[in-house]
Amino acid sequence: MALILGLPTDGLPVTGMTMSSFEALQAECLDQFGVAPCKKECRGCCIKLTWLRDLKENLQLTDEISIRRYVKCHIMLLIGMILFGDKSGAAVHSKFLPLLRDFGSIGQYSWGSACLAHLYRVLCRASRFNCKKIDGPLTLLLGWAWIRLPYLSPLPRKPRSFSLANRYLTLSHFRKAFDELREGQFVWAAYSMDRVDPNIIPLEIYMQSVIWSATVPLVSFECIEWHATDRIRRQFSFVQGVPNQEQNLDKAHGKVLTSPKNLNWATALTHSYWVMHWTNRYNHVLSEVPMPSQYPLEYYMDWY
Repeated sequence: MALILGLPTDGLPVTGMTMSSFEALQAECLDQFGVAPCKKECRGCCIKLTWLRDLKENLQLTDEISIRRYVKCHIMLLIGMILFGDKSGAAVHSKFLPLLRDFGSIGQYSWGSACLAHLYRVLCRASRFNCKKIDGPLTLLLGWAWIRLPYLSPLPRKPRSFSLANRYLTLSHFRKAFDELREGQFVWAAYSMDRVDPNIIPLEIYMQSVIWSATVPLVSFECIEWHATDRIRRQFSFVQGVPNQEQNLDKAHGKVLTSPKNLNWATALTHSYWVMHWTNRYNHVLSEVPMPSQYPLEYYMDWY
């Protein structure tokens, strides 16, 4: 999240109150943008992206207030289009707006972990046999896949047959490639100096790297997903042993906002424990002396 999209990964959990009333949505927009959408410019508790886009384009940047409104519009568009998009691709949930009230505190939230929680959730749903579409931060997913599995990246190749689009390979090719994946084809140390020029990544990105290996819940309002770093220890230059029993998120997993919910997810009975677990994330960082070998232990392979 930090290296691919540049999002902060440490900080406050992205959570809080969700309100189902249209009047509350209008009041929040009026307070932050100086203007409120009408009902046709919304979809339930979501604000249509066209309204935000028009507002952003028509703002006159004459003072600090208008500049902040412009930036908030841009952030909401990023949230709705790239970071937390839904399958419609047409609206963004208003639950994120209260987190933008204090302009100076916007960067103090762990937007990276929340976005990753959203990706895990949509991947979980996409794995079901009756799922036909996928949404969420697909820019992140594709970037991750192309970095970790370079042979998947869309590099033009000489076409082997007509049509010329075959130069980009077909779905059957990728399925076969996954089936035949071998040791060494997956890049564990994807951001090492021999793969990424250290001058490309700003030093401040690494300031939060201490918690990248934390085995914790990822929090994004109703969405709780588990960050199972104990199953990808090789990514952090550790030897991969047999991981712990998978975490049971119980009733917190699978919660949705498809129906009206006036609820503070930070203190909700099903979520408060996991929010507190995130707050104690520094106590759950993987600690081990990095090993030069990137090969898994034999007993791990037996377990696998």
